[in-house]
Amino acid sequence: MSQQPVLLPYADPAFLADPFPLYRQLREEGPVRRAVIAGGLETWLVTRYEDGLAALSDPRLSSDVHDASDPRLLEQLPATERASLLSNMLRTDPPDHTRLRRLVSKAFTARRVAELRPRVQEITDRLLDDIVPAGRADLVADFALPLPVTVISELLGVPVADRHDFQGWTDDMILRRAEQPDPAVVDTAWQHMRTYLTGLLEAKRARPGDDLLSALITARDEEQRLDEDELIAMAFLLLAAGYITTVNLIGGGIAVLLAHPGQMEMLRDDPALLPGAIEELLRYDGPVSPGIARFAREDVSIAGVAIPRGATVLIASAIADRDPGQFPDPDDLDITRQDNAHLAFGHGIHYCLGAPLARLEGQVAIGTVLRRLPGLALAVPPGELRWRPGGLRGPERLPVTFSSDGAN
Repeated sequence: MSQQPVLLPYADPAFLADPFPLYRQLREEGPVRRAVIAGGLETWLVTRYEDGLAALSDPRLSSDVHDASDPRLLEQLPATERASLLSNMLRTDPPDHTRLRRLVSKAFTARRVAELRPRVQEITDRLLDDIVPAGRADLVADFALPLPVTVISELLGVPVADRHDFQGWTDDMILRRAEQPDPAVVDTAWQHMRTYLTGLLEAKRARPGDDLLSALITARDEEQRLDEDELIAMAFLLLAAGYITTVNLIGGGIAVLLAHPGQMEMLRDDPALLPGAIEELLRYDGPVSPGIARFAREDVSIAGVAIPRGATVLIASAIADRDPGQFPDPDDLDITRQDNAHLAFGHGIHYCLGAPLARLEGQVAIGTVLRRLPGLALAVPPGELRWRPGGLRGPERLPVTFSSDGAN
């Protein structure tokens, strides 16, 4: 295996449109590969499925960025952001992670998610009602974005009038930072977000509602509650994680199906295939690419490769999920694929808490689009689609045409 790190060319539109040839090359070169990712950060890519699965459960690999030796990982976060934003279950390890996740799980129950299906369907139909008469739309801006934003806002109890503001601040902190890193812009957005969330939490303490933020305020684990920084960090995490990746799942999933018309028609003809189709779309071209970051607490060996303490380890789920050692014909989209245990939602104690909600929204959104937008086709050549840079993968826009007699 070459010791020269490979550059992942996030500024190259051709790579962003189809990173999988390079991903395949990296996996074939070895199970662990040094690479330079966005921002010039060096990482160790874990490229094969079994190694990735094991690494996601390895206690020697931390989720806490403070365990990283590269100071740029923290320097990218303005000082006002660090204490609050990193106090969430995504960026902590046991015992703090165990406590935080238990508290959130008490509010974010499977029953609450299952009960959302009629409302998700209602929001989906309302958005499509506005789209159908025109016979054309941008399915990101007009559909894939407002659907999960509305769902997570209602779940958390964010007022309708405030949604545009929090979406803009979140975009500045996460999406635009990936394109043009500017700590001043991120800092300003976080200050606005923190001020807003502080006021919102105070209002819900005074007048609790039947929403997730009110439940988080009152959630207890024995005698422990979430402290103020943890509450703010958790509220931000749920807002951001609750819609950004789901936008990419819906928009990216529809784009993939448009590129595979036979699979799209099979799914349109048999909606019972939807649950398996969503899993296959997550495996084939999921919303996080190349994968999930961890930091070595100590010198570790992965697949026989020595990785030094403090190194950033990227469990490359987007590469591992096309490992032919785990998935037959991995570069083929097959919505009937069985035993599809992909890594798109992670694994182990950090397995995505919002996975049931993302699956629900993906099934309802994509299934309803196929039913209500006959003749669905791209309105531009496939090569003109622009894909997001950085670690969140999805089309920035998805211009389409369709028959304007969309069924109900």
